[in-house]
Amino acid sequence: MRRSSSLQGLLIYGLSGPVVALNIWLLSVLFRYFQSPITILSFAAILAFLLNYPVRLFESARVTRTQAVIIVLLLTLTLFGFLAVTLVPMLIDQTIQLLHKIPDWLTASQSNLEQFERFAQHRRLRIDLRVVSNQINASIQSVVQQLASGAVGLAGTLLSGLLNFMLVVVLAFYMLVYGDRVWYGLMNLLPSKIRVPLTTSLQLNFQNFFLSQLLLGIFMIVVLTPIFLVLKVPFALLFAIVIGLSQLIPFIGATLGIGLVTILVLLQNWWLAVQVAIAAIIMQQIKDNLVSPKLLGNFIGLNPIWIFVAILMGYEIAGLLGTLVAVPIAGTIKGTFDTLKGGKQGDFMSTVTVVHDSHTQ
Repeated sequence: MRRSSSLQGLLIYGLSGPVVALNIWLLSVLFRYFQSPITILSFAAILAFLLNYPVRLFESARVTRTQAVIIVLLLTLTLFGFLAVTLVPMLIDQTIQLLHKIPDWLTASQSNLEQFERFAQHRRLRIDLRVVSNQINASIQSVVQQLASGAVGLAGTLLSGLLNFMLVVVLAFYMLVYGDRVWYGLMNLLPSKIRVPLTTSLQLNFQNFFLSQLLLGIFMIVVLTPIFLVLKVPFALLFAIVIGLSQLIPFIGATLGIGLVTILVLLQNWWLAVQVAIAAIIMQQIKDNLVSPKLLGNFIGLNPIWIFVAILMGYEIAGLLGTLVAVPIAGTIKGTFDTLKGGKQGDFMSTVTVVHDSHTQ
């Protein structure tokens, strides 16, 4: 009996790997086939999750849900309109200027490398950086050329993006008003043993995760912009926003954003790049150790290795969108299974929890 049960367990574990791999492949195929509607629905759902907090605040003031949703959406559209009039033109202008400056920076970086190489040779150090510098310059120039060629269809891209944005807003409105009915209608098809923990885990993970990541990204933009301006970093606002938006990708996004900005500044001035990297890393440590624990909390039960695996799998399946939703989906699955294994739905804990300050309680 023991031998048969062990063989059965080995068979189950042995078949689970190919089944999981097949499901991942099917998901990637389905996403590529329905990429546009899935992307629009996903961003609408994320927006609905974020706006659900202010909607509840208005509901607590004895406002009907439909009226609360309309008020929140009008305020959100007003905010987006203000940013579109004030911030977006500045970002577009800085991006265009950056694309024009990069070739000059590449030339300056090439001369700096040649000076460093002559200095090393004068000290009888055998260093040849020409091959490395040529490869780096060729790679960056190819990226610049691709961006410049893509700018030709900028008008069509903006029109398509505006249309998709309006679709996201409209879908988010209907999700906020009628989403509960659709969601609970679908969840009622599942057994109550699965329905309750899955619903609770999904709400906690997605709402807390995306709201926290958005606030952390805004924090980095707000604190880095004046620091970059004081350091006289070129395109300070653009670089701060790049680092802030990279915070949306957990664990690896900050490193990628800071590294990209440091490399771009390094092409112009190596000492300024060192200052930029130090300032960004210090602010990142303050965010991770002081601000983030009060907003995001800890990933209870999720090993960092599995988080990296989830991000890589999400990118393989759905690209950038997959990296954004990989962690909350992994947290939802982990939280649901933990609850089912524990057998007590009342003891549910989300893998993404909001930690409140003990002094405020």
